[in-house]
Amino acid sequence: MRPRLTARSVPLSGSVSLAAFAGEDGFLWQQEHHGMAGRGEAMRIDLPRGLGHPGAAEPVLECLRSIEPDASAPHGVAPVAFGALPFDPAAPASLVVPRRLVQVLGDGSAWLTTVAPAGEAGDERDAMAAPVTGSAELAPDGFELSSPRSHQQWTGAISDAIAAIDRGELTKVVVAREVVVRANRDISVADVAARLHALYPSCYVFAMGGFVGASPELLVHRQGCTVRSQPLAGTYPRSGDATADAELAAEMFSSAKERHEHRVVIDNLQAALGPLCHVLSVPDRPSVMALRNVVHLSTDIRGMLCEPAPSALELAARLHPTPAVAGTPTADALAWLAANEQLDRGSYAGPVGWMDAAGDGEWALGIRSALIDGPTARLFAGVGIVAGSDPARELAETQLKLQALLAALVRP
Repeated sequence: MRPRLTARSVPLSGSVSLAAFAGEDGFLWQQEHHGMAGRGEAMRIDLPRGLGHPGAAEPVLECLRSIEPDASAPHGVAPVAFGALPFDPAAPASLVVPRRLVQVLGDGSAWLTTVAPAGEAGDERDAMAAPVTGSAELAPDGFELSSPRSHQQWTGAISDAIAAIDRGELTKVVVAREVVVRANRDISVADVAARLHALYPSCYVFAMGGFVGASPELLVHRQGCTVRSQPLAGTYPRSGDATADAELAAEMFSSAKERHEHRVVIDNLQAALGPLCHVLSVPDRPSVMALRNVVHLSTDIRGMLCEPAPSALELAARLHPTPAVAGTPTADALAWLAANEQLDRGSYAGPVGWMDAAGDGEWALGIRSALIDGPTARLFAGVGIVAGSDPARELAETQLKLQALLAALVRP
């Protein structure tokens, strides 16, 4: 039997570095000027049959609700469970409630919440001592890059995917590739996360143990009965020139291939969320999301959930995997990937995020990500293959997407 846990929250003064607080093996979730970071483990919640098992979210809610809240804490300050869940919905998964959690709210205020057995003395002052992260003297300065699959092998797999689509076996399949970086010293997760936030502040910057990334794609956000999802599909490079970028955006809007790839994702999410909502707003036309190096077609889907509202984690379970990271028909796409991708995705393209005891939370797709283990980092990038895809162009798109992580990780 677990000991009874209580939460105690205190305000913090001065600036807070969430990446530094999370350190090398903590938990980080940050976008723009707000977010949260955790250290330690007050509770681990295992999902032995994975996120895809019916009712998987209920044990998480039960555990969070067993923690006695701090009644004096302001709205938005409470314990949360973090998770970087596997791409495979049937794979065992776990979420962690950190022992110490720093939350920076939208108004700029910062709070430290400690979760500990009832009656245990608090150690809030000592808790702010951040672990040692990378430094200029200790950071790696030598790097080697390699691809487990050659360009020829990978583009050959893309040709096979296009052939399967032309035969009518698939409508879309998302194929990923991996690049391995080996450094001459250990790579600091906290340093990489801090650089990602500086480079891509509008993205969801996360670090869950050694899994780190800057995802532009919101799977689901739930607050009370409001729900939001912002899927992406369709990618073009940015040139840095405003006129040229406007021309590229116009080309993307006029591309039947890009619009079809995006529409497949939107139709799937609308079908999944529609029965759960009494109001669901889906724009007729996508917008453009511009990042530092690429632009995406994006659709901001918003709705009002029917009561009782499913929790954020249950919504993530119902939506994942979307055609944005797997393909469609889903079962056929997953079967094709299992036979042809030759990649252990782990948490890549799986739901990554958090949930609190009210069932509110935010889950992004774990893309633009890397798995760091000492001096080695595995970087991942995927592309959506539909009728009309070109293998050489898809390879170039993966190289463009990989730049997001390489810019933060490789510092010669």
